[in-house]
Amino acid sequence: VLGVHNCSLSVREGEILVLMGLSGSGKSTLLRAVNGLNAVCRGEVRIWDGNGMVSVTKASGAELRRIRRERIAMVFQQFNLFNNLTVLNNCMVGQIKVLKKDKASARKTAMEYLELVGMSQFINAKPNQISGGQKQRVAIARALSMEPEALLFDEPTSALDPELVGEVLKVMKNLARSGLTMLVVTHEMGFAREVANRVVFMDSGVIAEDNVPEVIFNNPANERTREFLKRVLEE
Repeated sequence: VLGVHNCSLSVREGEILVLMGLSGSGKSTLLRAVNGLNAVCRGEVRIWDGNGMVSVTKASGAELRRIRRERIAMVFQQFNLFNNLTVLNNCMVGQIKVLKKDKASARKTAMEYLELVGMSQFINAKPNQISGGQKQRVAIARALSMEPEALLFDEPTSALDPELVGEVLKVMKNLARSGLTMLVVTHEMGFAREVANRVVFMDSGVIAEDNVPEVIFNNPANERTREFLKRVLEE
């Protein structure tokens, strides 16, 4: 797996940051490092924790779990739903086990976010009874049910059939308008152009370009960015 090196990146509260680049360029590695899922050999990942910056990189197991519990949630490419639980229980289990909520309040929160993503009518279904796009919407609702301050998306539409991509992107666009901080790894250029505040292009494990969408798409400075966009936009 390609590493990430010499990366310096900051994300402000409420910002929508899109990470793009070829497969293997380090996008998902960087995102997973932010969530403490990938070890960092050199350097540090820090997040604002109410009264100051705290280190994700140096956090103990208990502290890292607290950071994930209170600050960050992640939506994965392959949904990672619990197949033995209903849609509703998938969105309640983390609240009950991690946040220590009672069942009534967990259910209320879960229903609120399932309604938000258009999945409230499927609360009694198991994951194997719904489509890929519906699974991803449930995964987003589950992440939101933890009420994080930042939501990380790791190629949330890449495992979906083309006709299902739009329903997930619609949910993500609505979230972006709500002011939620979002870091999104995606190949969906239309989403990046329309929704992102900033676009970061990664190449060979480094940040090759970091700018607003207008500049990245209309006048990129880096030759590799130009090559990537030409290839992707012509597909």
